Amino acid sequence: MDPASSDSPDDNQTRERQRSASGCTDTDADVHLRVICYDETVRKLDHYYGIVKRQLLQNQSISLGIFPSTSQDHRVGDVRTSIYCAASIWSLFQAYRRIDDDRGKAYELGQSCVKCMRGILTCWMRQCEHVESFKKGQNPKFALHAKFHLLTGEEVISSEEYGHLQIDIVSLYLLFLVQMITSGLQIIYTMDEVTFVQNLVYYVERAYRTPDFGMWERGSKYNNGTPELHASSIGLAKAALEAINGCNLFGEKGASWSVIFVDIDAHNRNRSIFETLLPRESSSKNVDVSLLCAISFPAFATHDQMLYSKTRNQIVSLLEGKHGFKRFHRDGYGTVLEDNKRRYYHIAETKVFEKIECEWPLFFLFMIIEGMFKGNEEQVEQYKNKLKPLVKRDKWGDPVVPKYYYVHRDQVNLERSEPGSQGRQPSSEGNPRNLFLWGQSVWIIASLLMDGLLHINELDIIRRHLPSYNRPRKGGRYSAFQSKKNRGTASDLVVQVVLIAESMRLQAMMATYGIQTQTPHEVEPVQIWPPRELVKVYQNLGVSEKLGLQGRPTRPIGALGTSKIYRVCGQTVLCYPLVFEVSDFYLSHDMALLIDDIKSELHFVGKYWRLSGRPTVCVLIREEHMRDIHFRELLDLLAQLKTGYCDGLKVRTGRLQNLISSSCIEHLDFMSALDIDLDIKPFEQLQHASIGYQSLTDVPRAITYSEDSMSFKDMELQPTHEVINVLRSVSTLHGQTQLLGILLRREGPDFQIDGHPVGERVLALLSQASSLRYWRTVRECTALLSKEVESISPYITTVLVSGKQLTVGYGKDEVLLDRPVQPGGIHDLFYNASLQTHNVVQAVLQQEVVLYCGKLIATHTHLFNGILNIRVGWVIKAMTYYLHDVCHSKETVEGLAPSEVRRLLVKVLSLDEWAQQEKQAKMSCGCLWGSEGLRGQCQSPTQRFPNNQAKWGSSMTTALHRRREVRLTPQQIRVIDGCLGRTPKRFYEKVFNILRKTPLGVRLCDQLLPQHPTISEMSSGELNFALTVQSLLNHIQHPEYRQIVVELFSVVATILERNPELKFLHVLNLDQIFKDAFKMFLKDHGREWTDDASTFYNASHVVVSSYLARAVVNFMLTGDMRSEIEEGLTCKVS
Repeated sequence: MDPASSDSPDDNQTRERQRSASGCTDTDADVHLRVICYDETVRKLDHYYGIVKRQLLQNQSISLGIFPSTSQDHRVGDVRTSIYCAASIWSLFQAYRRIDDDRGKAYELGQSCVKCMRGILTCWMRQCEHVESFKKGQNPKFALHAKFHLLTGEEVISSEEYGHLQIDIVSLYLLFLVQMITSGLQIIYTMDEVTFVQNLVYYVERAYRTPDFGMWERGSKYNNGTPELHASSIGLAKAALEAINGCNLFGEKGASWSVIFVDIDAHNRNRSIFETLLPRESSSKNVDVSLLCAISFPAFATHDQMLYSKTRNQIVSLLEGKHGFKRFHRDGYGTVLEDNKRRYYHIAETKVFEKIECEWPLFFLFMIIEGMFKGNEEQVEQYKNKLKPLVKRDKWGDPVVPKYYYVHRDQVNLERSEPGSQGRQPSSEGNPRNLFLWGQSVWIIASLLMDGLLHINELDIIRRHLPSYNRPRKGGRYSAFQSKKNRGTASDLVVQVVLIAESMRLQAMMATYGIQTQTPHEVEPVQIWPPRELVKVYQNLGVSEKLGLQGRPTRPIGALGTSKIYRVCGQTVLCYPLVFEVSDFYLSHDMALLIDDIKSELHFVGKYWRLSGRPTVCVLIREEHMRDIHFRELLDLLAQLKTGYCDGLKVRTGRLQNLISSSCIEHLDFMSALDIDLDIKPFEQLQHASIGYQSLTDVPRAITYSEDSMSFKDMELQPTHEVINVLRSVSTLHGQTQLLGILLRREGPDFQIDGHPVGERVLALLSQASSLRYWRTVRECTALLSKEVESISPYITTVLVSGKQLTVGYGKDEVLLDRPVQPGGIHDLFYNASLQTHNVVQAVLQQEVVLYCGKLIATHTHLFNGILNIRVGWVIKAMTYYLHDVCHSKETVEGLAPSEVRRLLVKVLSLDEWAQQEKQAKMSCGCLWGSEGLRGQCQSPTQRFPNNQAKWGSSMTTALHRRREVRLTPQQIRVIDGCLGRTPKRFYEKVFNILRKTPLGVRLCDQLLPQHPTISEMSSGELNFALTVQSLLNHIQHPEYRQIVVELFSVVATILERNPELKFLHVLNLDQIFKDAFKMFLKDHGREWTDDASTFYNASHVVVSSYLARAVVNFMLTGDMRSEIEEGLTCKVS
């Protein structure tokens, strides 16, 4: 029946019974769902059957079974509409299965649903080459199409003419595919289709780093053809991956090779980034109703109640209207002011759509369905009553849901002045002659639920609406997302740890310290594999020569994936994590960094493990570790693991054979069906003639190497033979590196020197420097060989989805990263000509800092508060400044060990925390700044690294370790904050308010920030506006001046807030105001004009703000303000 119609007593009674069942067990539900009034139920079902026949099946393609978006469209089939229509038909199929004699209607409905789902699959399988290309690079032109010819399935519109890249559509298809197969429908027929679906999983796995066009097919809200990372798309992908993992596409009777596998680490990245983005939808859309489909039916992508409530409440409070929900703010679709002849909007055109956005009744239906799942009767009644006056009727009396309601042209101005005051007109799509099929399909689902004909457990068979710990437990041989309650907080999860020693000699030495380990021989028949060998196995999953599909891309296996135990072709395998892989990149040579990474790895696994069974982490101890100066710290960590805890995390160490029974075991049965000879190289045990070392005192230690630094830059201009002669006489590693670098750039890697190619000489030098831990030369050789940090792309993505931008390089040649970077683009990003010219070491040092920022921002987000654009080159400048000007160290950043670089980075990022502690300590000891704001006479108390930084490095450089007394002047704080680009709270909102009062814009460093289209295109809380302001500030080359400008913005904003009647009539010239303030400062202190503003930069915030405020007032009084000032109005400054 119509959800907007009046209720009969029987309806109320049935619905009440249905709602009360939402929290009951399956056994109770079976009893509860018995048909009490058989005839009445049949009559209701037949009523909905008639509606489905007339409204949906009547418009189904006779050849493919797909549906158009509207009933009058007889040419183009829409995939999203088709999925929802299939879900609606399937819902009625589920309802009919309750009764004994359905007269064949259930079978008919089921087959219609199957035909639709297979029709979509058929269309997509014709684009196999797109899928294969998209897996490698996520290029929008290779996206699976979202629209096809209704009868032939051919492409009807190209990727250049339409935004086909909509990750959520493919995810939605996978989600309902699993629901329908679990209900008993047979949709997948052949192994070719199974292989293709496995590749669809690869297609959506990287949703977390794939900007797409989203549910509304337009990308950013500016409708300029720019795709964005959408939280709704990532949420749907996360839900689909959870649903399809371990699903047998042939159903209960399927074989082991028709099972779908999901990369648990890819799932976790999607989860992490989805939850990071919430409640925001994208960079341009702070709120979007499409998130409702992600956090509620059909995806149920988050069960974090706080995130769910925050997102839902924001949607309801900001987008709900009388006639439905707006899609997002300034959405021009369907409005009378939108030009339908243009695909894209003009710059700042979205401003004209503000407060007249169309309202979609469809989302009242989604709110009804959400209420049914939540058992919230009040919500159901509320939205049912709101929907009632909006629904139309056709000639059969069937309800018709309009697509949207728009404001009539004559009422646009009135609606703008008083939002919600005017009536709205229904769209031409969604009337009795032209049905809006998406709306009709969701209406049918909602009505079946409200009439008690369909239970929520029949609509959501795999129980997506329940947290994973409340879902029915899966049996079988494959891992499933079924963690225990509260496991997300790692409160009761035990991480199993297996200690593997590389040799018996190492094992015996470890035993003398009470640490029991096993060798690879002792764990047999279980094999220890490097993670790269497991990648080889997974490359065979989803391969089909017939379809042109090459299986899983060569992506590394992450920390969660290596925490499973695998059964492969009759062998039992445990992989050690990537952190133990000896990489070409130098980070693996730093033991202190490895110790930190082991702890981080264990905590990461403990926090994000979501599978049944315990994770098992292999800690691999190599002989080369013994010779490291930090090996005793590794012994301390292993001893700590023996106690059963690692910094609060529960762990259990033991023999691998004893831990297998409680482990998560993954059966890679697809390998059994393949006739492939894998070239697998397990981790080999080292063999020695004797046991050897008994304790650390017997182990030859790595020496601490140092040398005098000498520059050979002048040799750049000398002929090659001269460079070679000097090279033969130079003994220092750094000197040799510089000279080899000159030859490498000039002659190439194959140029022979004394019978050895230059490239080989650099490699040998890298090996020697690595063994000596001489990091400056290690970095320079690594850069000369153009090496890259492994798996840096996910960390770049983590930074970006945290609402930050990333910039690499220096000066005018900086490269701005505002979207994820493909692994193939990493090399060109860091090894560009400008960066090489500036300093060859920067190519690797900047990679290193990006990696640390990506790790830190995920775990210590507060360190990046107020920093919107992480300019890596400037961050390194801040680190260098702190090292040299604050700590007065002669060491260079590139000469530090990687763990020390990370420690220094944290020190600089946490400046606000410990500088504030210093200020408070200084005030408590009665030490105040002088009247000039200078710090000449003040002595700072001793500053120590914050306790929470201990985990980021076991020791600092000698200079940093010795110099614990750090005196920070206001200028030093401004320099560091300026390098980091840090701004105070509400800063961008203040700048937006300034622009409102500045018609001709703001000028800074000869750059103009115009009032329009800036404030007409963007809103004050929008991320893109903040990025626009940042791009203006980035033109400033002196970090301390940048911070003064930030303070100046705040002063101007305060004056305008306290004097709302003021308005600038001319360009607000910030450079001029600063000069005026500096002149006043010099005059008050009896000094002559100078270009050196150090004394001003070194003044306190209070002193600087007072001079800036005086300069702003003077700027106003020179005629650049409205004449009301001259008429006697008082300007309030303080």
